[in-house]
Amino acid sequence: MKQKKSWWILVIVSLGVIIPFMVPYLTFNPAKSRVMITSTTLEYPILVTHIIFAFISLITGFLQFIDRIRIKNPHIHRYIGKIYVSSVFISGILALVVAFYIKDFTKAVAFLTLAILWLFTCWKGYRMAVIKDFKEHRIWMMRNFGLTLVAVTARIFVPVLLLTYYILNGFTLPEGREKMIEEILNVNVWVGIVLNFVIVEWSIMKKRREYNYSE
Repeated sequence: MKQKKSWWILVIVSLGVIIPFMVPYLTFNPAKSRVMITSTTLEYPILVTHIIFAFISLITGFLQFIDRIRIKNPHIHRYIGKIYVSSVFISGILALVVAFYIKDFTKAVAFLTLAILWLFTCWKGYRMAVIKDFKEHRIWMMRNFGLTLVAVTARIFVPVLLLTYYILNGFTLPEGREKMIEEILNVNVWVGIVLNFVIVEWSIMKKRREYNYSE
């Protein structure tokens, strides 16, 4: 079965968005952090570890949905799945800690909500695989990977949100450019969560209709 071109475009775009964001953290230099750090002895190492395992989740997640691996090499699919689930749990648990270092309430709640949903959907997907309900396993892992991709969606939509902010304020910046960027970065995670949820649930409903039609 051929993988759709749109899937490979998503892979390329996701890597193009995430790799430049992640690279500064691989220097392990707090001064190069993209977010404000209040503790270099605790918060920064937790943040870096969270980012590294989130990236592993992204890569292994993409591999999980490649038909050639999933259908023709189920043993490889299971092995990669174990890496994916482990990475999500490690990164997700660390994300819960990171959320308490975020000063803005809206952003902190968004990050906390994302982490909880990420962990819960991964656990559900894993449980479905354990009891060999592979149909539900695939559905829950689609939901989980949609949450993994929020890191991509939230960043892609920043320019759109900046333009929206500018338009809604009558093509002016009443509180300056820095305030505009601050407000956008406080809501972009919410936008990513909602948008990805809608897309994934629409895909799930479409697959269910196709399955029922084929019966």
